[in-house]
Amino acid sequence: MTDAFLALVNPAAGGGRCRKLVGPALERLRAGGVKVDVAETDRAGAATELARSAFAAGYRKFIAVGGDGTSFEVVNGLFAPEPAERPTLAFLPLGTGNSFLRDFSDKGVEHGIESILAGRTRPCDVLRLKHREGVLYYINLLSVGFSADVATLRARRFSRWGEMGYQTSIFICLARFRRRPFPLRVDGETNIDDRRCLFLTFSNSKYTGGTMMIAPNADVNDGLIEYVRWGPIGRVGLIRNLSTLYDGTHINHPLAERRAAKRIDFNLDGPVDCMVDGEVLTLHCESLDVLPSALNVVV
Repeated sequence: MTDAFLALVNPAAGGGRCRKLVGPALERLRAGGVKVDVAETDRAGAATELARSAFAAGYRKFIAVGGDGTSFEVVNGLFAPEPAERPTLAFLPLGTGNSFLRDFSDKGVEHGIESILAGRTRPCDVLRLKHREGVLYYINLLSVGFSADVATLRARRFSRWGEMGYQTSIFICLARFRRRPFPLRVDGETNIDDRRCLFLTFSNSKYTGGTMMIAPNADVNDGLIEYVRWGPIGRVGLIRNLSTLYDGTHINHPLAERRAAKRIDFNLDGPVDCMVDGEVLTLHCESLDVLPSALNVVV
């Protein structure tokens, strides 16, 4: 067993920004007396493999250095298989962003460094999604519908376009504007909810996309899934209300609903596009539940 942090670094995060900034950030930690070992990723999925191997080798404290995707991979490395001991995860958001950390500060990497140096930790729930081909874990958000459609289109067709790619994807999805059901049952209720909707989100923390407060009532340590549903709003209505997604007031819209749940059971006909902690995946979702206080986060 070691008391050192293992920093899992995605040097390509943020278009290569992480590679330039990681050295000075790690030196600040070491200068403050923090023991840090380093492992770099070289491909998608590498952080998951490295975290899993390091945990088996005796590491219990980790730093995700990159963006949301890096944190997602590290969490899945630590929880598949689910550990007998609670691991600790810190963040140096040197990629495009870290939506999870935004719940605690808008200072990004500075807050991450300060938290590690101060040794500030708190317990955090981990959400567990069982799907037709396996299990995955996340600490931020799972989304289906319009938001996932935009993220999927951007990732598959416009990933090299930067902000223009994001705006183009929104425009195309507005033109298509699919409002459809994602049948599910909440907390074992008798009835299946198969109403059409614009999107559904299942959150552990408040923010997504860096600054969108999609789940303003979420608490990372309440043992619950914050479930937000926006019904079949029209194009004009969505455009008029886009700003409310950034301050959390969208949940006050007449077509919006939110509730805290312990379990979601999906009744989908097949796979759907999902956005999970910034990653775009196509999954046949089956159930979602919570591992209460399963992770220590340094925030």
